[in-house]
Amino acid sequence: MSDRGLPGPPRLGKEAREDAEREAPGNAKIMLTFATVDAGVDSPFAWRRLGAAVALATIGSVGTWSVPVVLPTVQAAFGVARGDASLPFTLAMVGFGFGGVAMGRLTDRFGVLAPVLCGVSALSTGYIAAGFAPNLMLFALVHLLIGLGTSATFGPLMADSSQWFTHRRGIAVAIVSSGNYIGGVIWPPLLQHFVSAEGWRMTHIAVGAICALLMLPFVPMLRRRAPREGAGAEASHAAAQSAAGLSPNALQAMLCVAGVACCVAMAMPQVHIVAYCGDLGYGVARGAEMLAVMLGFGIFSRVGSGFVADRIGGVATLLLGSVLQGVALFLYLLFDGLASLYVISALFGLFQGGIVPMYAIIVRQYFSPREAATRLGLVLLATLLGMALGGWMSGAIFDLTGSYRAAFVNGLIWNLLNVSIALWLLMRAAGGPRVDEARLKHVQL
Repeated sequence: MSDRGLPGPPRLGKEAREDAEREAPGNAKIMLTFATVDAGVDSPFAWRRLGAAVALATIGSVGTWSVPVVLPTVQAAFGVARGDASLPFTLAMVGFGFGGVAMGRLTDRFGVLAPVLCGVSALSTGYIAAGFAPNLMLFALVHLLIGLGTSATFGPLMADSSQWFTHRRGIAVAIVSSGNYIGGVIWPPLLQHFVSAEGWRMTHIAVGAICALLMLPFVPMLRRRAPREGAGAEASHAAAQSAAGLSPNALQAMLCVAGVACCVAMAMPQVHIVAYCGDLGYGVARGAEMLAVMLGFGIFSRVGSGFVADRIGGVATLLLGSVLQGVALFLYLLFDGLASLYVISALFGLFQGGIVPMYAIIVRQYFSPREAATRLGLVLLATLLGMALGGWMSGAIFDLTGSYRAAFVNGLIWNLLNVSIALWLLMRAAGGPRVDEARLKHVQL
């Protein structure tokens, strides 16, 4: 009670006083902790949001994996050469690549919700239109739209997820990127079954409807914008670029060249393993199973790469994955037995699965989060152009030589270029002070 008999302000207990002290403007460290919690960084909400992102990435990845499965069937239906039948995959990758840049800009400006909604619409419309395509050219052209839709469920979700985590950022990015490979385990055998039972046209129409029905329930989880970083983090990103000895645009260019090279090599088994098994007399169903095995082991590779990158850095992990990818490609040249192909496909998935997520880690480490989605979109554009080029090139080499052996050699040459760039970047970065994710975590907001 006050002197006038009126109730005075409540006395603060120990916990309440400590709470008040935490809100004092002079205690920047505690204020940082409260701001981080209030923003949802590393919170249970961030993990639930990550789960929704993985589901969307898994469903949306159908645009990446449907063409390899239906390639022999579409080739026979339209009566075209193998190289021509690979054109839909090429255009899907082109749509994926350029769409990733556009969706990245949209993400940086409005948040991830807008591009994901665009992606759901594009996937549904594209697959239904593909089911009604009267010729190969129209079938291929609608894959531009399919690729655009798939791009919205890959790069933007990776960039967005990286901003919701600090202590487990590498793992979070690796997990959301694994949605693409989880889809690779689920979609190929599922599509192969329905193509055999119902035909490729009805399968495409059904996929269009499924995308809308399954993806829309996860969209509301993405309404909240990602937290922002402060000036301290901006300074750390600038220091990281300086440590690499490259300007931002030069580093961007090097990552893009590496992305093209690694994915030309990657495309040979991923795009043509189904057709390759058919040519060897094992049947396309065995090829679809090998693709599923490849991508299943790729899931472990992607998650594991997140742990490795948090310890040795994104560039070193990129180099490691690239070297091992070359080893697996070489093994395809040595063995073509059924059992051997299953084993090599598993190894290929295990070795190369962590390569593409490393570009997201590197971009997040060296560039501002305010442009992360756009920067990552540019790198993913390069990787998808590499997949498109590699998919077409392998089919063209097959048409020219009647064998996939020369296509595997071509992949090894491109992989060597990627290894050289990654090694060069690692050596340049080794000459300066180490600026890694562990240091960046201490300057958030």
